[in-house]
Amino acid sequence: MEPTAHSQQEASTASSTETAEDLAFKLNAALRNKDEKTVQELLEKGADVNSKAGSGWTPLQSAVQADLECLVKVLLDKGACPHARKDNGGTAFIEAAVVGNVNILKLLLDYGIDINDHDDNGFTAFMEAAWYGNEEALRFLYSKGANVNLRRVVSEENAKLHKGGATALMDACEKRRFPAVKILVQELGADVNIRDNKDRNALIHTLKKSDSKQRYESAVSIGHFLLDCGIDVTSKDECGKTALILAVEMESTDLVKALLEKGEIDIDDADEEGNTALMVAVEKDDYDIAKLLCEKGARTDVGNLIAVANRNRNRDMAHLLLQYNAKYVPETFEDWEPNSKRWRDQLKKLHQMYRPMIGKLKTFQYIQQRIQNTSQGGIYLGLHGETEVAVRTRRSTEGDKEKKFFERCGNSKHLLKLFQFEKARGYMYLCFPLWEKNLEEHLQEPKDHKDYKDALRMIFQAVRELHSLGFAHQDLQPSNFLIDLGGKIYLADFDNKRKLIEDKKELRNSDLEALSRLVLYVLAGGRKPLQQVSTQDLAADSPDYKEALDLVHCLVSHDERGLEGLSNHPYFSSKQVRFQFLKGIWNKIKDLDERYTVFQASNTTEGFPYPRWTEEIDRYVLHIMKNPRRGRSYEYRNNVTDLLRLIRNLDEHPDRRVSDRIGDYADYFLRLFPALTIYVYNSLRQNPKYSHLADIQDPSL
Repeated sequence: MEPTAHSQQEASTASSTETAEDLAFKLNAALRNKDEKTVQELLEKGADVNSKAGSGWTPLQSAVQADLECLVKVLLDKGACPHARKDNGGTAFIEAAVVGNVNILKLLLDYGIDINDHDDNGFTAFMEAAWYGNEEALRFLYSKGANVNLRRVVSEENAKLHKGGATALMDACEKRRFPAVKILVQELGADVNIRDNKDRNALIHTLKKSDSKQRYESAVSIGHFLLDCGIDVTSKDECGKTALILAVEMESTDLVKALLEKGEIDIDDADEEGNTALMVAVEKDDYDIAKLLCEKGARTDVGNLIAVANRNRNRDMAHLLLQYNAKYVPETFEDWEPNSKRWRDQLKKLHQMYRPMIGKLKTFQYIQQRIQNTSQGGIYLGLHGETEVAVRTRRSTEGDKEKKFFERCGNSKHLLKLFQFEKARGYMYLCFPLWEKNLEEHLQEPKDHKDYKDALRMIFQAVRELHSLGFAHQDLQPSNFLIDLGGKIYLADFDNKRKLIEDKKELRNSDLEALSRLVLYVLAGGRKPLQQVSTQDLAADSPDYKEALDLVHCLVSHDERGLEGLSNHPYFSSKQVRFQFLKGIWNKIKDLDERYTVFQASNTTEGFPYPRWTEEIDRYVLHIMKNPRRGRSYEYRNNVTDLLRLIRNLDEHPDRRVSDRIGDYADYFLRLFPALTIYVYNSLRQNPKYSHLADIQDPSL
């Protein structure tokens, strides 16, 4: 029977009642169900190809997830946006790598996709291909420019929690995708020794607890492969567990043997709980591994090994341990309090835990004990005897070079000095006096005042001392200035960027320019990054504003006085010292016939900043000074010499009426004429005949 006009109208009305939201919901459902017929029908009805379902999934992303290559083309032809993101920042391209469909990846790349684009968790398409073991997708993405060694990018908050930083190789290792691991290393050149933000390399990711026999076997195979590739076996996990401890936890005798064959492995290293590999083997009741470790010289005098073996009812284990001189060792923790406030908790934990000693040094090089990152490895807490230290580990050759440099710093007041050193297993452990924070951290702290003169004075002296040793620093970053418990500042160079100056004046000048930025950074309170700060960030109402500007200008222009001369710059003088300087100038020039031309003859390009000063000063004060109670009246003129004469007369012939009116003379004049000190100073300094008068003596220094 043919449908009547009425029935056709009803069908049309029913169709038109479907909202755009209904169509979008049905379209995504049909795609996930791989119902191609329904998808085509919904598209013909005008379903929005860029609508979003739960968690922000678009039809294109659903089609990719369902591996519906033909419908991906259809959706793109109908205007589906290939750049649209899910709620987690994922795109259709990243989803295609999860699926492993190279054809879809090719198709989407034609739409201008960034091959190294990542979602909100930092996963790129290449990382997803590694995670899911999609080997052909890995090869294809690499051929198109994917960065094989890209580290996972995460938010600043997560980075502070040490999340992120993993590579595609770590992902493949963690999921035990052995074929993908081999492709990444052997074909695509993946670096096996990159570490994530928790300081773990690919081997540590491999040795995490396996949840099935198949994954266990794959982990063992990958572990052997990475060891053959020369991976660093000293990396630890976030709990301080070494690869050896993790291999014992896996109960893989083969991996334990392979690791022990590596000369750099420390068989007695312990995790944050103080557990060594042998202690773990005894706890897990693994006799074969315990026997292997004992034979290789593992210490049996730490931990309650006998007690654990007895608790496990393993007489053979107890007998083995007794053969290797195991004894019951009770735990006793003395009441010890560190000096450091910043590192108190970590130091107390280090003091209590078992660690294999390196000479007199006790240290634990894992993330919770790390106090600073450098391009050449971390700096860790340590105890040398009972002294709290910062420890830097270097291979013996590099360590000897650094030791020689630090020995040259021995007589310096503000260069970081070497406290002690230890050597073991081809490494040198350089121990430095422990600091509380660096300059960057210090400036972020709330402060009751903002007088940074003492800090800058120590910074200047530190750079001066380094230059006097013949080196330019070349990396004057706030993080390289370290502050101890007493507030003393030291300059460090853990990235080894210093260079011999010799006859290269440009190296010294580049340090001066970097120091000018650092001055601005400090005076601006660290509110902006070092490279973004400018003179506009200085507080114009500061009593030191003009002096600070001049100091920065001198540094930028490579002032011939150098750091030694600039260390006596007026900026570093107190208010009273500046006032005494101004007052004293009149006494030095009053008997000169040419006293009124002293400043006119200067080479300064700056004119006198207060050409009408008699109109700016308090009229009552000026009237009193023009007509003193004793002596002749004097008409002060609008020149710098008469202003200096007035300052001298006020201070040396005090009048109660004046002091009642303006209060402290120094405060009044320096506030009223803030540019006067630097003008007088520079005018004299740049005048060859009178430059000797520009000498500000600060008795406090």
